Amino acid sequence: MNITEKAAYLKGLMQGMKIDEDTNEGKLFKAIADLLEDISMSVADLEDGQAYLEEYVDEIDMDLGEVERDVYECEDDDECDCDDCCDDDCDCDDLCDCYGVICPNCGEEICYDADMAADSIICPACNAEIQLEDVESDDE
Repeated sequence: MNITEKAAYLKGLMQGMKIDEDTNEGKLFKAIADLLEDISMSVADLEDGQAYLEEYVDEIDMDLGEVERDVYECEDDDECDCDDCCDDDCDCDDLCDCYGVICPNCGEEICYDADMAADSIICPACNAEIQLEDVESDDE
């Protein structure tokens, strides 16, 4: 029995007991039953919203996974078998044009494409601007 059914059961139980709603106690029990019904409806709405959001976040996560695979995919798939060319276990450093740097602000490792024509990048963890000539690359 869910919370909405329990609230309806209590309201029906109160009506079945034929409690006089004109007495002070009857008014109190009726107000409590009405409050429980309102709360149970609100909780049911929240549960529905939560279930919708969970499904939506799962869809976003799958879409983001596809984007990550597209962005970090090695250019020469015939020679590289890794899923992420910036992976520590990757043996294809010579084949991929990806480099990793450590953010001096937060210590997060950041992978970037060597073909980027930028002198700086933004750290996705702390949003600090990193001058590429100021930090040592992991590959050097």
